[in-house]
Amino acid sequence: MAKKKRKKKTLLKKLLNKRRLIVLNEDTFEETFSLKLNLMNVFIVTMLSAIFLIGITTYIIAFTPLRQYIPGYASTKLKQDAMNLAIQSDSLENIIKENNAYISSVRKVLTGDLEYAKFNKDSIIAAEKQVINEGDLVASEAENNLLEKVKQEDKYNVFETSKPKVNFVLFPPVEGKIIQPYNAKNKHLAVTLALVKNTPIKSVATGTIVFADWTPSFGYVVIIRHQDGILSVYKNAGSLTKKQGDTVKSGEVVALAGNSINPNASITLHFELWKDGFPIDPTQFINFE
Repeated sequence: MAKKKRKKKTLLKKLLNKRRLIVLNEDTFEETFSLKLNLMNVFIVTMLSAIFLIGITTYIIAFTPLRQYIPGYASTKLKQDAMNLAIQSDSLENIIKENNAYISSVRKVLTGDLEYAKFNKDSIIAAEKQVINEGDLVASEAENNLLEKVKQEDKYNVFETSKPKVNFVLFPPVEGKIIQPYNAKNKHLAVTLALVKNTPIKSVATGTIVFADWTPSFGYVVIIRHQDGILSVYKNAGSLTKKQGDTVKSGEVVALAGNSINPNASITLHFELWKDGFPIDPTQFINFE
């Protein structure tokens, strides 16, 4: 124990012993600078300097833009740009998928290579039959009073205008005799009509022309995209009056009847109607005669 106490006292003396740091002029040995210190002071100053440097470095890394110059750290602007590019690339990817699906639908229209799906305007998707309680259909007294109040207000409303429930109507592209009806089983996805030469072929509804060119199989072909994913197709035309990219209105002439493949053959129009990449029987929606 005595030896340990002696060692501690000796170490304490060494730490507290004063020393002098002298800077001399090499030529004249004149004292330029001197400083009294001991090992304890040197240790304390060194520790405080190290703590100060660590604190300053931590502050720069955590709270200042200088951290972007430290290897491994990216700038805030670079991260924001990367995020914006990721969002844009995701949006472009969705647009490309939609365009590919649309191009696939147009390709099916031109080739007729598809699986048949039947559409019928009078068809109803059968669901499970539900028992309706007639008592639930009886209006309450408050509902009757509200209905009577609305009737009285509408009775003298001179500004009331009736609006049709259907906002999309298809008009006949031509008026003619159907010589070959729509038959999906035989892969005849069009209604073929006999026409007189140069009969105007009109758009069945407002839309945008997505294809208007000559094809070796059907001569001049026009494809118009309408709302709700509907495509109207006019094949075997004699000439075109519109070009791809044009916007047309209902009843606007897009082509003239004729036979651009064999002028001596009969003049017909092959009219097709498509919904979301599947053919529809046009006679269910359009009266051609």
